[in-house]
Amino acid sequence: MFFESIATVFAGLAMAGIVMAVNHTIRGRLPKWVMPVAAGGAMLAATIANEYAWYGRTVDSLPEGLTVIMESENRVAYRPWTYVAPFVDRFVVVDTFSERTHPDQPNLRVVDTLFLGRWSAPNKVSVLIDCAANTRAPLSDAITIGDDGSIRGVDWVSVDITDPLLSNICRKGG
Repeated sequence: MFFESIATVFAGLAMAGIVMAVNHTIRGRLPKWVMPVAAGGAMLAATIANEYAWYGRTVDSLPEGLTVIMESENRVAYRPWTYVAPFVDRFVVVDTFSERTHPDQPNLRVVDTLFLGRWSAPNKVSVLIDCAANTRAPLSDAITIGDDGSIRGVDWVSVDITDPLLSNICRKGG
């Protein structure tokens, strides 16, 4: 966030410098309001560009094994351009390297998911998935896993096979 603020300030200064050079070239014929308006417009453009570029930069920097399974596009009234071109402000990834199974319960899987947001800290949630029953549940302290892989204390949520998490984890033969 700090570097984005610095970039925004420099975009404004650069545009002010360009307007000053143009004004000098045409011997001061530009109205005085052009420079601050152009600088403000450049700062606004830099801020909007950073909003749209965040998702791509973040996904490109994800380590191997993290797969994007869901995106949330942002449309909001105080940013009217987002109705034409929404931007992704949060998304969910699954850590496929974290997948754990029990030999006696091959259809049950535990996998870590990360919820990443533009202006929020990442949130890690371990999820229990039953590929045979098309159900899933967040792993909590109330859930116990027996030595035989049996699960107790789970509040399963039924999901369609097209659920992004279920389809990503279970399509590998679960």
